Amino acid sequence: MNPAVYAIRYNRVTAAVIVMIILGGIIAYFHLGRLEDPEYTIKEAVITTEYPGATAIEVEQEVTEPLEAAIQQLKQLKEIRSISRPGRSIIIAEMLEIYDKNSLPQVWDELRRKVSAAQSSLPPNCGTSLVNDDFGDVYGMFYAITGDGYSLHDLKEIAKDLRKELLLCPEVGKIDFQGMPTDVVYIEIDRTRLVKLGLNPNIIFQTIKEFNTVQEAGRINAGGNDVHFRVFGDYDHLKDIGEQLVNGGGNHTIRIKDIATIRRGQLEPPEALLRFNGKPAVGLGISTISGGNVIAMGNGIRERLGELKSRIPVGINITPIADQAATVDHAVKGFVLNLVESTLIVIGLLLLFMGVRAGLVIGAVLVLTILSTLAGMLVMDITLQRISLGALIIALGMLVDNAIVVTEEFMVKTGSGMPPETAAEDTVHATRWPLLGATLIAILAFAAISLSNDMTGEWLKSLFQTICLSLGTSWFLAITVTPYLCVKFLGGKIAITNSPNHNRFYRFYRGWITICTTHKYITLTIVLLILATAMGAFSRVKQDFMPDMNRAQFTIDLWLPEGTHVEATSQALKEAGKYVRSLPNVKNTAGIAGGGALRFLLTYEPQMSNSSYGQLLVEVDNFRKIPELISLILPWLKRKFPDAAVSADSFKLGPGGGMVEVRFIGPDIQQLRALAAQAESIMRKDNNARCVRNNWGNPVLAEQLNISVEKAGKIGIGRTEIASSAAMSFSGSTVGYYREKDELLPIIMRLPEYQRKQIEELDNLQIWSSSLQHWIPVGQVCDGRKSVWEDPVIHRLNRIRTMSVSCKAAQGTTDALFRKLRTKIDAIPLPPNYRLEWGGEYEAATEANQKLMSKVPIAFAAMLLIAVMLFNTVRHPLIIFMGLPLAMTGVAPAMLLADKAFGFMAMLGVLSLSGMLIKNEIVLLDQIQIELDCGIPPYQAVINSAVSRLRPVCMAAFTTVLGMIPLLWDAFFSPMAIVIIGGLTVSTVLTLIVVPVLYCILFKIKKPLEM
Repeated sequence: MNPAVYAIRYNRVTAAVIVMIILGGIIAYFHLGRLEDPEYTIKEAVITTEYPGATAIEVEQEVTEPLEAAIQQLKQLKEIRSISRPGRSIIIAEMLEIYDKNSLPQVWDELRRKVSAAQSSLPPNCGTSLVNDDFGDVYGMFYAITGDGYSLHDLKEIAKDLRKELLLCPEVGKIDFQGMPTDVVYIEIDRTRLVKLGLNPNIIFQTIKEFNTVQEAGRINAGGNDVHFRVFGDYDHLKDIGEQLVNGGGNHTIRIKDIATIRRGQLEPPEALLRFNGKPAVGLGISTISGGNVIAMGNGIRERLGELKSRIPVGINITPIADQAATVDHAVKGFVLNLVESTLIVIGLLLLFMGVRAGLVIGAVLVLTILSTLAGMLVMDITLQRISLGALIIALGMLVDNAIVVTEEFMVKTGSGMPPETAAEDTVHATRWPLLGATLIAILAFAAISLSNDMTGEWLKSLFQTICLSLGTSWFLAITVTPYLCVKFLGGKIAITNSPNHNRFYRFYRGWITICTTHKYITLTIVLLILATAMGAFSRVKQDFMPDMNRAQFTIDLWLPEGTHVEATSQALKEAGKYVRSLPNVKNTAGIAGGGALRFLLTYEPQMSNSSYGQLLVEVDNFRKIPELISLILPWLKRKFPDAAVSADSFKLGPGGGMVEVRFIGPDIQQLRALAAQAESIMRKDNNARCVRNNWGNPVLAEQLNISVEKAGKIGIGRTEIASSAAMSFSGSTVGYYREKDELLPIIMRLPEYQRKQIEELDNLQIWSSSLQHWIPVGQVCDGRKSVWEDPVIHRLNRIRTMSVSCKAAQGTTDALFRKLRTKIDAIPLPPNYRLEWGGEYEAATEANQKLMSKVPIAFAAMLLIAVMLFNTVRHPLIIFMGLPLAMTGVAPAMLLADKAFGFMAMLGVLSLSGMLIKNEIVLLDQIQIELDCGIPPYQAVINSAVSRLRPVCMAAFTTVLGMIPLLWDAFFSPMAIVIIGGLTVSTVLTLIVVPVLYCILFKIKKPLEM
């Protein structure tokens, strides 16, 4: 049955459906999940292994290499990267794009099995490898806990207490800490007293261990009951450690407190330090559950914090570093406002050009389409976020296309005297399949996104889903609800003349299209010249992958010389933060020394642990002030920290980090450093390059004790005893654990500060000889010491040493700087077995564009098939696809006029523009076929069709164009909006000329002599 007949005959069912759509859409809007950006799976796991005392090269060869060999056996593996530092191996395993959040848990289980199996091949004193597959968790609510007069231990206890309470809030998935201190118990023993007493340190270690170990004591069956035996001997207080008796040699014992100072403290050096507005702080990161409503989570957290206010000690401040709930709330409201504005613009245009009644009918269908799309999003579990709401705005102009065609045709038929019901039936009968084909083609223009199996494709997946849902719904409503509303509100009341000459504009267009079809080849030549000029203008369009984010926060990065102590890095950040806070428009600063922050933003990539790296997160009151602030901050940082690589940047909306990066890959470290030095020199000579650095840093100084094999052998002392004595004397050795509630505090024995403060104290090192049972000066077993330079870090890519050199653009786009540097760096001569690869933004953009474009042929093949099915000819699809290049005629001028860079989203705009253009061409060609089927002469049919479809085509195009206006101020969608506005405006005008001309050429239609 004709859908229009059913909708009109069973009008109460249709009315009920309309009511259900309205209610369902409103309910869905309030129940849809809300996020800042759509979720996507970060397909990386981090494997960390401790190897105390080893150099970076020893870590690489003895730990990283066997683990990488085991991990590389995974068939799901895409890439493996590693960082080998003294005492620590960090491996990042990235999986193939085809694995998502549903399949990855099984992959991580297999990864753990591979890592576990490789443990037996690691050195004996190597720690157990830890696999972190939560590396991609986003802690959208990130708080700093500070308090004047409170120690880090106090802040830690408050943070732990808050964690217990906030985990109960709705939508909360996980809570983690940043800058959390590790509490320890220090036993500081004077070296002189140890030597004088001749006390074996191993006795202290063993005694503490024996008295502080939980062990099974057995049980007995007593009268039918299981009675367990318990042996208690744990230390209840720190003073109990001091009261511990140890064998002092001979028959006498000594209390530990008589020879040592026992105190509680924090592990030195700390792993990372956090300061908020210059004050020591502990960070609290909170993530939402998968697909959750971050706004609801944020409201619940704020409400709970308000309830806990009486329990939080006076003077404690809990301040957000990143408040994704507030950001999402603001962003969603902004996008909803843009959606409302776009809807009103489109409806206003309809009222102006279609008349009040017809405009209201089409506007009502548009609102119903949006509401039904929201209901469908709830069913499909699509959240409200930047991409899905942007997709609605992009689709907005196209959503009225089908309704415009149906309403226009209905009005023409009723204007010629046809009864409303018959007019509605005939209109839907004639247009439903061409409109379906045109709608499917418009949907397929975005299909390459859903077919792209990479991070960008997953991130933009909701764009395709939302457009597919909304356009599909618009077609269904166009052939059901639209004819029903037309009959109810327009039947017999509104009519338009069927004459194509009813006003001056139509007469002008008829005359112009007659001239163009008469002089077909001249017209086509002029159009080709216009197209060639537009394509030539592309050389002047800037290129960029992803724009900066409109976020009122930016980052300052400091890479101090390798080997810098984490506390020195923290002090540098403190000074930088003090200066930054003195600038106008700055609200807060948060400094993290020793690594990156928790991932508080999906596109934020935290740096791995590095004591010489620090990052300052700067919050401002207006994101438009960021460029001005950066221009003040960068020169100050360069003057203040001349030996550091510094950078200040806005957040990017995509991967790549706005960075030019070149990788040198090969076996020899010195050769890699030589190649990297050449690349650095080229970058530094370019005035537009800033923050030039390599990821290995500078070699660092180490003190090397040279063991005399002969001397040490006679005394019975080896490398292990010397290393253990050095560790105990300076950084300290863990001798046991002190149980305190739910924590195990390491008990660390070391020398007092005055005996371990200077490096010269290494010459006074005493070593316990088990064979002689007394202390031996280090000089008796070593032939002195010397200072040596060693590599502090070794990076590898797919198991091969890799050194990267990077820089950023001081002005303009990253692509422009890359193009300037590429030729010079590519010319660096490479020795055999070495190669050069480009990374950074170039790699991210190339990979994303290749993944997207690789699926475009599939989408266009489907478009071609639909076009052939619609017309059952080859020449019609040929006309359609010959007209596609017209989409580019307005793109370059629009991008140049708006001074925007052409990037990934602009490319996506070109693809969507193609779908819109094809849809307009189908509407025009279908009308020609209808005219021919009615027996009208071919040339007259072409002219009449062009004139009769002038308004639907123009309305469909310009509703889309005007609906894009609110997106012009959105950083992410503005390039796409400009492409669509410029491209669709110019191409629509040219399409109304070129399609009739091409039709006349391919079908050999000439103007009759009598016309």
